[in-house]
Formats: sequence, C-alpha cells, structure tokens
Amino acid sequence: MSLPKEKAKKLVSSPYAWLVLGVLTLIYISSFVDRQIIAVLAPQIQDELSLSNFQVGILYGTAFSFIYALCGIPMGRLADIYSRKLMIIAGLVVWSLMTVISGFATSLTFLIVARFFVGISESALSPAVYSLLSDYFKPEQRGTVFSIYAAGIFIGIGVSFLVGGGIAESYDWRTSLMAVGAPGLLIATVAWFVIREFPRGITQSSDNQRFDTEKSFGEVVRYIIRKKTVRYHFLGFSFMAFTGYTILGFIGIVLTDIHGAGSLVPQYGWFMMATGLSVMASGKAADWLAQKIAPSYRFVPGIIAALGCLPLYYFGLFAESAMIALVLIGLANMISSSYNGISVAILQYLVKPNMRALASGLYLFVISVVGFGIGPPLTGWLMDTIFTGNYGAAKALMLVFSCCGVLATIFFWMAMQHYDQDEETK
Repeated sequence: MSLPKEKAKKLVSSPYAWLVLGVLTLIYISSFVDRQIIAVLAPQIQDELSLSNFQVGILYGTAFSFIYALCGIPMGRLADIYSRKLMIIAGLVVWSLMTVISGFATSLTFLIVARFFVGISESALSPAVYSLLSDYFKPEQRGTVFSIYAAGIFIGIGVSFLVGGGIAESYDWRTSLMAVGAPGLLIATVAWFVIREFPRGITQSSDNQRFDTEKSFGEVVRYIIRKKTVRYHFLGFSFMAFTGYTILGFIGIVLTDIHGAGSLVPQYGWFMMATGLSVMASGKAADWLAQKIAPSYRFVPGIIAALGCLPLYYFGLFAESAMIALVLIGLANMISSSYNGISVAILQYLVKPNMRALASGLYLFVISVVGFGIGPPLTGWLMDTIFTGNYGAAKALMLVFSCCGVLATIFFWMAMQHYDQDEETK
C-alpha cells in the first residue's frame, strides 16, 4: 500500500530517501555477487565438471541472461502496476536460495537450472527499483542517484571475487556458493521494514503526469520504442554491456591460461570496487553536463567509456607480466563500465512515470541478450576455434572490445541528435 501523496512529497530526497537508496544498493550488491560468482569460480567448476570455454560462456551468460531478459519485460509491466516493494523482496529471497542450492550441483544441467531461477528472480529487481527511485528523488538528481545504485554492481562483483574467490581457494567452489547466497535472506528482512511504496509520478509536475493508464501492454511498448533516442540508447549501451560482461566472464581465463596466475584472479575484485567510484563520477558528470550545456550531453560519459578504455585493454591483454595485465585490464574496466548509472537515468527522462519500469525491463532485455547472452559464448567460441595459441584469448577479446567501442560511440552520437525531440515533457 502506497504512502499518502502529501506525506510522500515530504520524503522526496529526504534523509529517509537516501536510507532507502542505501538498502536498495545493498540488495543490488547481493544480486551481483550471486550473478557473478559463477565466473569467479569458473576455473574450479570447469575442472571438476570437465567443461569447455564455450560451456562456461553458456553457464555464466546464456543460462542466466535469456531467462533474465525474457522475464524482465513482464516484470517491468507488473512493477508499473503492482507493489514494487513486494517484487524486490520476493526476488531477493528466491535468488539467494537458488545460489545456496547451486552449491549442491553435480552436473552442468543442475547449475543451468539453478541459474534459470536466479535469472527469473533477479529480473524482478531493477525495473521496480528504477521506477521507485524516480519517485523517491527529484529529476535533476537522477544521474547521481542511479549511479550510486549502479555502483552496487561493481561492489557486488568485487565481493564475489574477493570473498567468493577467497572462500573457494580455502575450501571449494560449493562452499563459496553457499556462503555468498545466504546473506541475502538477512538483507530481505531488513528491506521489508525499511522500504515503503511511493505514489507513482510524485516527483513530476502536474503538467507532466499524463499516465495513459488505458493503454495496453503492446501500445506502451510501441510508444517507448517508437522514439529514436530510445532505440539508439538501447543499441549503444548493449555494445557497452557486451564489453563489460565479456571481460568479467573471461578475466579468470586470461590470468590463468595466458599467465598461469590463477591466484591473482580474486584480486580483480579490488578494481571492481573502484569501478563503483567511476560509475558515481560518471553520473555526477552527466548531471553537470545536462545542466551546464544541454540535456543530450548526458550521453557524453557513455562515449568516454566506449573509447577511453581501448588503449588500456590493448596493453593489458597483451602484457607479458601477469601483474601488469591485472592492473591495466582493471583500469580499463573502470572506464568501460562507468556508464552503468547514466544508462538507466537517461531512460527515465524519455518515458512517462507509469512506463518507467517497463522501459527499464526492455532495456535490460536488450543488454542482457546482446551483452550477457551473446558476448561470453561468442567470445568463448572465438577462443576455442579462431584465435588459438598463448595469446589467443587476448586477440579474441581485443577484437570484441574494439568493435563494441566504435559501434557504441556511433549510436550514442545518433541518440544525441534526437534527444531534444524525444525527451518526455508532456
């Protein structure tokens, strides 16, 4: 049940709103710990279950991403209609339990089924959160707020490398899965008492609240994707996700196969933690550029992320030293992944208040299919069949990153050309 509108207005951007943001970020951290842990544990799982690089890509990427993507669209529609709080907490409980259960897996099929359920439950989270945070905070704060939330991605990935990887080294991959899944149940209890549902569109002006509640699901989808800025936005950030998910899926393979330095893999978590800072800085920059130059300049940090990472990826992937490779690839990822907050923040300006969750679901569908579902298995296939030898993995990854960076930049530039006419002002 939503808070009364007058009471909710007093809580917009209040200390309580920041507390809710903190709890939601903690939930997001949990989701990425449970999502990423498979990649961290990939070498151990690969050895015990005799998996190829392609199968690792399927397990890490496709098994999760396609069900996550498919469910994200209806979950977004449900979050526009029903309790966002309930969807967030129910999803948290399910994916935490599924991660714990994964620790008992005896086959690839077992793990894939568990990953399906993790994907379904995690698909309920972000569309509901994006919609909820748009009501908790003022529009001019969205770049900053969404980037703080998005920083949870990299804190979660960092925890999965540092904690999950450390537990796996001390015990085994099964113990690691059980240990990282269990805390989510405690977080769900805290969230139930802290988060409150807000009236939708509470932060919009009275002239900007035409909800079109009579529109059907199909009509709303067509309304969203009819905008050229939205389509170019989806394409550009999909290629950025392609880069991000691919390096996360294979950093362990790079350090282990090329350099024989598997013990360094957990240390990659420190760079993931630091990436949270670059995400927040990018969000601040997007808000500043929008206010000082033009709203369309919110895409500029995306262009910086797409191109600025490429030199560091090149020298890191082809480094002769494992430590230099770790540092340069880690720094490159800090740049290439800095877009994560602004990508969703921009979308909130392009749709009506009661379409935000569905628009977010569509966005997650596209980036999950392209980035998570296609990226790791395609790159794994390139490693297995096209690029062989000691630096074969590096060649495959560099080809993928270069193509994605150039294509993303082209689509961001095109999105900027149509932003003013597509921004939701009515």
